[in-house]
Amino acid sequence: MHHVVDANPPYRRVDILGETVGKAHNLRDVAEFCRRAGMGGLDLDSEDMVEWIGGGSDVWE
Repeated sequence: MHHVVDANPPYRRVDILGETVGKAHNLRDVAEFCRRAGMGGLDLDSEDMVEWIGGGSDVWE
């Protein structure tokens, strides 16, 4: 698993390789954290790459 996105409204905490990298307010923020970590183009819907906690990629509230 490469990163975890944990629900905590109004944002979601993003961990990459076990390290918290920030708070995402939308899917674009998650994609930007991945890009900065060298994981550009990551399929955010891939269960092999992303663990969404508290709801899927469409849950932001």
